[in-house]
Order: sequence, then structure tokens, then C-alpha cells
Amino acid sequence: MSTHHAPSTTEASSSTGGKVRGKIGVRVVGRPDSLEQRIYLPEVIRGLGVTAKHFFANLFSRKYTVTVQYPEQKLRYPDRNRGLHRLMLRDDGQVRCVACMLCPTVCPAHCITIVPEETGNGNEKRPRIFEIDELRCVVCGLCVEACPCDAIRMDSGVHAPAVDYRGDAIQTKIDMLKRGTHSVATQGGVGPDWREKQPTVKQYDPPK
Repeated sequence: MSTHHAPSTTEASSSTGGKVRGKIGVRVVGRPDSLEQRIYLPEVIRGLGVTAKHFFANLFSRKYTVTVQYPEQKLRYPDRNRGLHRLMLRDDGQVRCVACMLCPTVCPAHCITIVPEETGNGNEKRPRIFEIDELRCVVCGLCVEACPCDAIRMDSGVHAPAVDYRGDAIQTKIDMLKRGTHSVATQGGVGPDWREKQPTVKQYDPPK
């Protein structure tokens, strides 16, 4: 409820140092209130009219619908869509993963399981078991960002299908290798002496 305030008198300092007496008025603005807004019935009828308009328009001509008749009709996924995981391959056709355990460590949903094994090369390992529970995956893409070998990607363009049993949603190493392709990334990076291999860059000299 609005209240009226009587004009008050105040004292303000002027630029010359003296005090000037003046009145400050308060303008009272009434609330937009009416019988029509209080009973709500006209607004309810207006809203039902909009609903009925869209219902009959969609019933006969599908004027306002944007429904895709899946699976007969499919939309193209954007290039940066995060689909099912896939494991990339080396030149010799082997998996690029070296079982460094970075992806299961960074995964916030703890949906990645890796069991490493020896390869005969003392410098690296490989995954004997690589499983991802797609029902627990939150599709954050952190595993792709953390991988130092470009071994795991989510650019397969395939979304996770519906399953009847929870175990069917677990993607195994074989499943992800079937979607994998050859990667041209440098395995293991350029090494610890990458700074020495960088071309000399002239430092910026600001004008004086």
C-alpha cells in the first residue's frame, strides 16, 4: 500500500559555503491495481486462448512445431558436438593410449576404468582394459583435454544409444577402437628440450 510523505525541509551547503533552505517533495505513484487483475479470470482466459490457438494450428497444419521425426529424420550434429568416445590409432595400428591414467583422474563422474599392462618397451605401457560407462559420463570432454597423446576423442558424431541393460552402455576398448582412425599428432610430444628447439623470437621493445 502506498503512503504519502509530507514535503520535508532540508539544509544543503552551497558552493559558497552558506546554507540554503529548500523543500524536497515526494511524488506518490499508485500501484496498477484493478478488479480485472485481482480476480485473475481474464488473464487465465487469455492464456488458455493462446494455448488453444497453438494446439489447433499444430493439429491441422503443424505451424508452430519444430519436432524432428527421429529416426526417419535426423539433424546434422555440429562440428564440436561431443559424441561417443573413440580411441585413436598409431601408424602401426595399435592404440595410442599409454595408460598414463590422466583421463580417469580428471573425470568428474569416475566413469573411466583403465587397467594397464606392459608392452615390452620400458618407456611406456598400454591399456589392457579400457572401459567407459556412458550412462555415468557427463559429456564434459575433460578426458579429451587431459590426454597428452591424442588417444581419446569425442568427435565420433555418434550419440549414446538407448539401452535396456546398464551393462550395454559400457563402451569397451574394442568398441572405441572400431570408431578410431589414424592420428597424425606427435606421440609423446616434442620432448623436454622444446624450448631449445623453438625459433628465437625478438622481444618487444616499446617505443621511447
